Order: sequence, then structure tokens, then C-alpha cells
Amino acid sequence: MNRLAHETSPYLLQHADNPVDWWPWSAEAFDEARKTNKPLLLSVGYSSCHWCHVMAHESFEDRATAEYLNEHFVSVKVDREERPDVDAVYMEAVQAATGQGGWPMTVFLTPDAEPFYFGTYFPPAPRHGMPSFRQVLEGVRQAWDTRRDEVGEIAGKIVRDLAQREISHQGDRVPGEEELAQALLGLTREYDPQRGGFGGAPKFPPSMVLEFLLRHHARTGAEGALQMAQDTCERMARGGIYDQLGGGFARYSVDRDWVVPHFEKMLYDNALLCRVYAHLWRATGSDLARRVALETADFIVRELRTEQGGFASALDADSDDGSGRHVEGAYYVWTPERLRAVLGDADGDLAAQYFGVTEEGTFEHGQSVLQLPEQDTLVDAGKIASVRERLLDERRRRPAPGRDDKVVAAWNGLAIAALAETGAYFERPDLVEAAVGAADLLVRVHLDEHARLTRTSRDGRAGTNAGVLEDYGDVAEGFLALASVTGEGVWLDFAGLLLDHVLTRFADPDTGALYDTAADAERLIRRPQDPTDNATPSGWTAAAGALLGYAAHTGSEPHRAAAERASGVVTTLGPRVPRFIGWGLAVAEALRDGPREIAVVGPGTTADESTTALHRTALLGTAPGAVVAVGAAGSDEFPLLADRPLVAGKPAAYVCRNFTCEAPTTDPERLRTALTEH
Repeated sequence: MNRLAHETSPYLLQHADNPVDWWPWSAEAFDEARKTNKPLLLSVGYSSCHWCHVMAHESFEDRATAEYLNEHFVSVKVDREERPDVDAVYMEAVQAATGQGGWPMTVFLTPDAEPFYFGTYFPPAPRHGMPSFRQVLEGVRQAWDTRRDEVGEIAGKIVRDLAQREISHQGDRVPGEEELAQALLGLTREYDPQRGGFGGAPKFPPSMVLEFLLRHHARTGAEGALQMAQDTCERMARGGIYDQLGGGFARYSVDRDWVVPHFEKMLYDNALLCRVYAHLWRATGSDLARRVALETADFIVRELRTEQGGFASALDADSDDGSGRHVEGAYYVWTPERLRAVLGDADGDLAAQYFGVTEEGTFEHGQSVLQLPEQDTLVDAGKIASVRERLLDERRRRPAPGRDDKVVAAWNGLAIAALAETGAYFERPDLVEAAVGAADLLVRVHLDEHARLTRTSRDGRAGTNAGVLEDYGDVAEGFLALASVTGEGVWLDFAGLLLDHVLTRFADPDTGALYDTAADAERLIRRPQDPTDNATPSGWTAAAGALLGYAAHTGSEPHRAAAERASGVVTTLGPRVPRFIGWGLAVAEALRDGPREIAVVGPGTTADESTTALHRTALLGTAPGAVVAVGAAGSDEFPLLADRPLVAGKPAAYVCRNFTCEAPTTDPERLRTALTEH
């Protein structure tokens, strides 16, 4: 009996009609394995994962394979986005055993949840040196039936090896100038000066590293840091990884040149990159950065907002190519012939030149992903806008990629921060309203009476899985950004409630190290703890940044101390693996700068033009991690507003850092200068 029909995860629901007798991750599944004396197959993936779909079609929808599984295994299906803790624990084991990882993740477990055999995708027939999935199943079954003691020894050794792994995080020493300089040097060595970005193919958007580079430039004036950020952002925005018609970024590029994306679009990538481009515009005034930030924000709201006001997780890479087959990238690719059919010969040829569409193609079967190559001649902007709109209209008639509409707390926190700031910078109140709507949903649906977070919801119904550290850190970060933009202190209060849980339930009281799961969470074979930033900020670094921002707002010494202790991990990892601790380095830059605390006071509850000008100037300051409070003089909305009077009856801004305050100013230009001094 397949037991997935009543789950909230779209990924699990995709498998609800499989002939495999799937169980969700649950104590009952392990009880069944003990009762029937069978090993467990743990299959982990997510809804927009291309190879997860492939393996599902090839194996899990195949009746003969399903019958073999049902007879000899207890099969457990997990959505990695819903249960990042389960995914992290077993991915660590897979990577330790095989040297690589990925999804779908295929792990065989004892009834005590101990892993003993690992893999990722297995084909239905042997190919490229890989055994078939059926061969793997038969081999595991034989080992389980005839060499049980050996299986138990292997599983026990794996669990012991995992338990012995420790993180040296130097909680007693925050990263200093030397560590940040070494991190910058390491990034410079790995930088691709021809194409932007870091490393080779596949190439991922280095969102958090870009935040570090922008903050480092803002604090030190280092032009090399700004140049790497600026060039990488331009190359990505001109590449196929960016949707040149509808805005928004794909997950990664399969090549070094950002040409051919892996077409899935994730909320977290787009939230992080929206914020990066907005911050790049703030630092440089770049028209390209402004356009991409706004187009990406509009994509998030248009394509990912749910009826309840939250933001869905992802759009699939695959879609119907018009013949009933689901093909990767079908929604996004073009040929010169199709361009001419939509636009006419003249405009079709112009579009092909402008977007780099060739007869040979840049993708499969002579098709091309739209890019924005440098043009040798001037192009009529109005004509291009018309071409874009007509192509977009035509694309909307194609079968759209599927949407994973579960709301993940952490990723919505990232989106709230991005939309709030982008809306404020570019005077788009609709984007700020969208951020408030998502924040309201998190409070109403994801937050219980004890301010504990639920990881996911769908259709306004909370899931059953507890929030992990990244949920608390990213949602607090989003609420802090919303507080600075809206001047509503309630968001600061909610951030404080979440961060109290970080201090009491996720932090090691002796060392200050942070765990990904709470002390009272479900016990797995290992309590996951990973400080490295991957596709999103790790829970560790996200929490460190939010703790620091909250401490700057409130003067709370426990939160400041916790942020400093948590940032000690950057002292260890920053010089060694800067690409994988980018948000940690960005937080370290805020620590080095203070961060600055800006209080803007006005004459009453309704902001006048002078108050608005000072508030906008404060938000546009590039000082790393600066926090902003705005409100009426004498208000108790924010702690930073206390004892901050008007100056000669005029609205004023107060700037403080490291327990020292500058003289208040009523002049936006003087405030701007105060926020750009190194």
C-alpha cells in the first residue's frame, strides 16, 4: 500500500500513484522493517529535480521493479526540502563513502536507521560503468540475507565514523583582517576573469560570495572585490542562466560560460540574487543591476506567489514539448525558424542576432537558450521591447513547467528580505506589500503559540515537520529587513522571539557552536551540524547574521556574544574554503564594521518628506550589515529611537557603532557621507 496520498509535499505526492509501497519518513516505517526483518530503501529527492523524475519513470513506475521492492524492502520516500535534517545526515554518509553526492539520493538502511550501502541515480540497465537499479537491489538483498553480520559491522562503523567528525570553529576568536584578506585572495585565485564566477562547469551563481565582495568593498574600498562582483553579475545577467524574457535565474549553468542552464528555477536562488543585484545597484548605480533586480523581484511575485501570500519553492526544469513528452528546457528554448514564425522575417532575424539564437543552436536538437551577447551596433530599445513582449506572449501559450507550491519558511525569509529592500530602493511599494504578505503568512501558519516554526506549509495548511536552524535564521533575517524598511517594530519583536529559540535550543552552551536541529528535535543517527554555505546560507551563518542584526537593533549583549561565537567558524573556514562560507564572510564584514546603527526620527506618526529622505538615505547606505530604525521622536517602536529627539524641530538621523555616536544630522548628504566612511 502506497502511503503518500495524504502528504503535503508535492514531491511525495508525485509518487503517490507509484506501484511501490512507499512510506513517508516515520517511526512506523522502521517498525515495519523490524517486524518483517527487511532492510529499508531510503530515496531522497525534490520536486524540480530532473534526474529524480528520470529515475521515477524508469524504476519506481515500473511494475516489476516495484514488486521486487515491495517483497524485499521497506521503501521510504523523503522530500529533502521538507526534511533537510534527514537529507543532511545521510548525504554526509554518502559523500564520505563515495566522494560525491547528489539527488536522487539512494541509501539502504538497517531497521535502526544505520546506512550500509549508498548511491545516487541508478539506471534501469547497466551503463557508463554503473550497475542497474535491479542489480543493486539484488546485491543488497543477497548481502542482507547471507552476510547480515558483515552488513551490521559496516553500518556500525559508518555511524561511529560520522559521530567522530568534529567542527573546529574557534568560537573564542572572531575573524579579523588577516582572515578576510586571505579569503579574498583565495577567491581571486579561483576567479574566472574571462567569464566571471568561480571554478569550472557546472557553474553555480555565487550569491553569498558576491554579498561578501560587495560588503568588503564597501568597508575597505577594495576595487578588486567590486570588480569581481560586478563582472560576475553582468556575465550571469547576459547568459542563458538568466531568463531574458520573463526574468529570474535558473539553478545553475552546465557550462563555464553561463550559456546552458539546468532549467529549474528555485525561490532561494532568485531571492538571494535579487538582493545581490539590488545591492550592486546601491553600490554602483548600474542600470543593468537595477533592471535585473526588478525583473527578478517581479518574477518571484508573478510566478511563485501563492494564493495565501507565501512563495512557492520552485518551477520544474521539465515541461511538455508539445508532443506529450516532458523535456528539460522545452518552455524556454527557441530556433531561428520559430522566432521568424512569431515575429516575421525581419524582426525574427533581429531577435536571433540580439539573443544569440543560431542555426546550430546552443542547446539540444539545434535549439538555443536566449542570451544577451554584446552588440556591435546600436539597437532600437523600443523595437527590442516589442520583440520581448511578443515572444513572452507566445511562450505563455506553451505548456508551463510544474510548480512546487509548498512554502518553505527559510526560503520565504530570504524572499521577504529581498523584496522589502528592492521595493524600498526602487520605490515599488507593491514589492514591499508582497514581502509583508509573506511575513504575515509565516506568522499565521508557520509560527505556533511558543514562536516555534514549522518548516513548510501548503495551501495555508502547516506541515508536520519542525523548523530547522536555517528557518529560524533566514526568517529572522527577513523580519529584520522588513522592520528597517517599514518602520514597524513588530517585525523586530518577531525576530527576537525566533532568535531566542536559536540561543536556547540550537546553540551549544559550552562552545557556542550551532546545530541544524533543535535539542528537542527527532533524534537521528547524528545531530546534523554544517556551517558551510551551499545553495543557501547555512543555518549556522544565517543565524549568526540575524543574531548580529538583532543585537545592533536592541543592544542585547547575549545576542551579540552568540553572533561573535558563531562567527568563529569563519576564522577557520574563510581562508581555506571561501567559496563555501560566503554568507559567513559577509557577516564577518558586518562585525568588522560595527555594524552601524541608524535611527531616523521624525515629527509624528506620518512621515514627512524630510523624514522620508533621511530614511531612504539610510537604507541606501552600503555599510555592511547596517540596521535602520525609523519612527516618531519619543516613540517606543524601536529601542534605537529611545532618547533621540528632533534637532531644532527638524527630522534627524543618528549614526552609532561600537558604542560611539556621531552628532545627529538633518542633512541627507551628511548622512550619506557618514555611512560611506571606512
